[in-house]
Amino acid sequence: MFSPKNISPRQLSAFTSLVLAIPIGLLVGLLEKSWVWGAITFAIILAGSYLLISFMLERFIYRKIKLIYKFIYKTKATKREETYYKYVLPQKSIDEVSLDVEAWATKNEEELELLRRNEQFRKEFLQNLSHEFKTPVFAIQGYVDTLLAGALANPEVNVKFLEKTARNVDRLTHLLNDLDQISKLERGELVLFKQNFVIQDLVRDVFESLSIKADAMNIHCSIKKGCELSLTVFGDKEKIRQVLNNTVENSIKYGKKGGSIVASMYNTDGKHILIELSDDGIGISEKHLPRIFERFYRTEEGRSIDVSGSGLGLAICKHIIEAHGQTIHVRSTEGIGTTIGFTLDGRRD
Repeated sequence: MFSPKNISPRQLSAFTSLVLAIPIGLLVGLLEKSWVWGAITFAIILAGSYLLISFMLERFIYRKIKLIYKFIYKTKATKREETYYKYVLPQKSIDEVSLDVEAWATKNEEELELLRRNEQFRKEFLQNLSHEFKTPVFAIQGYVDTLLAGALANPEVNVKFLEKTARNVDRLTHLLNDLDQISKLERGELVLFKQNFVIQDLVRDVFESLSIKADAMNIHCSIKKGCELSLTVFGDKEKIRQVLNNTVENSIKYGKKGGSIVASMYNTDGKHILIELSDDGIGISEKHLPRIFERFYRTEEGRSIDVSGSGLGLAICKHIIEAHGQTIHVRSTEGIGTTIGFTLDGRRD
């Protein structure tokens, strides 16, 4: 159906030719007083102008449009694409071409925005990586320089400084091991050894292994009332232990003295088990929530509290859970506490 808002090149040529041919044909017919001459003139003008206008559109306008399309896609055209450019593309209206170009521009802008975000992320990552390495390296350098300057001969000083140096070396080793692990996780090289196990038993084991740290803060760790009934999950037990360990350690670091950490487990749909760990610590402001699973990302409050961590714990948790084909999430309110939850497959027979 003809539409002036979505007119094709052939329709445009035919319409323009008709506009030219009708008055000229009528004029010749009136001057010659012969409708035969008028009809002949109308036919000649119509055919000639149609061919000329079509040629001009194809030669000068739609040829440029083809070049625009080739520029947009930036690839050497295949034979199929050449056929498309030659026979199909000229049938598009100017409005359709405009929509295509607008769509390309929007997509291009989205890609540029993604590149800008990635560049910002890269800068922040390098800055954070530098910060995490500088702290222990500078500490080690200071202790070694002091010992070499004469403190090595003082038995009261040298042992203390060597112990501090050893702790910073351990921190560097831990950081490098975390970096190596997260690199393998991001490359998809993590091998999972899945088995059925009771999630409550594993949570109790993690609570027990971290009891000394929790007791130092007088933090009580427990399983939520009503969630004690054993639920069997299917996953890599040791990797899930690492997820729970990292999460509980964070809750202890950012918890309050005399606070609590509560684990809860729910059978959501008969196929998946939801595990959540909640604390009543300092919490996380809403603006930081979307980024807490990024490598090295920590809030200023977090950095001031935890000066020894690698900043990779939650990023590792995210990759481990995603390697299981599941999701991890966080809910938090500043000053009230944080809940981190993830899902696992239920028992497999």
